[in-house]
Amino acid sequence: MSALPGDALLVLLAGIVAFAVSAALPVVAHPLLARLGVVDLPSERSSHTQPTVRGLGLTIAAGLAAGWALAFATGAADDGVWLAVCVVTGSAAAAAVGWAEDLRGLSIVSRAGLQLALGAAGTLALLLITGKGLWWLPFGALAVAAYINVANFMDGINGISGLHAVAVGGLYAAAGAVVGQAWLVAAGVLLAAAFAGFLPWNLVRGRMFMGDVGSYLLGAGIAFAAVAAFLAEIRLEYVFSPVLVYLADTFTTLVRRMAAGKRWYASHREHVYQKLTDVGLSHVAVAALVTAATLLVGAAGFYAVSATPAGTVAAQTGAAVVLVAYLTAPRWIGVLLRVRRRA
Repeated sequence: MSALPGDALLVLLAGIVAFAVSAALPVVAHPLLARLGVVDLPSERSSHTQPTVRGLGLTIAAGLAAGWALAFATGAADDGVWLAVCVVTGSAAAAAVGWAEDLRGLSIVSRAGLQLALGAAGTLALLLITGKGLWWLPFGALAVAAYINVANFMDGINGISGLHAVAVGGLYAAAGAVVGQAWLVAAGVLLAAAFAGFLPWNLVRGRMFMGDVGSYLLGAGIAFAAVAAFLAEIRLEYVFSPVLVYLADTFTTLVRRMAAGKRWYASHREHVYQKLTDVGLSHVAVAALVTAATLLVGAAGFYAVSATPAGTVAAQTGAAVVLVAYLTAPRWIGVLLRVRRRA
């Protein structure tokens, strides 16, 4: 099934709507959230020093909802409409949990339980739609809950989450176009467009934060799209390679903390991207570096799908080199910056 010439314009229009709504609403939402006291105060984990209004992920969610409403109304994702409904519903439910965390706070147990419940419910629906065995249920539930937390852990500097959504959304849209799945094209384009609309408010000066509602929306949107794509038998390289950098940063950080006897869930500044700001890179530079690594690893995964055996090995080697270079970047970039300062 080919996605797309006829559907491409409809998806593009839906993406424009998602971008416009997400870009415009912060003007209205920011003063309302300030009055509600939804403010992020600097902590050990923070990369900012001033209290900043958070919760603007609500505007991203509104943009995403508007884009999907148009996509559903025009039939832009009709080839997998129920898969798309699961992605949208699961993402909205996760955003609601994130909003509760922004507004009142939730205990660690409550957050984990709700994330797992959302992952299980969404995965069960996807299993019923695709006809796959229920033994996949715990894997899907854990994958969704885990990536919601990954997106939340990695949302610590200006622009990083918005650019991650643009990169992963773009890669998923490209994968959907290659395999002829219009619903995945729509999911990728709308995710990228909605988060891109918020980027101007956050990327340079960090005047507004999307908060947990935004990071939960991002994590769930990617995770549910990935689980749906996997169950729809789309190649694992298309599904997994776009998220490898975020997974590698989070996993290696948690392993280091646990090996040191630290509480893995406590606030900290030990992620690779946080260390990169500590050695002197700006938020924009670090967000761009993380995004570039994501695109390179994603491109390597895409190339490996249709490459010769030798080409596949080369692509996997290249992806591994990028991951190692990123994970060790605080060291070698720190050295380069020190040498430059002395010169």
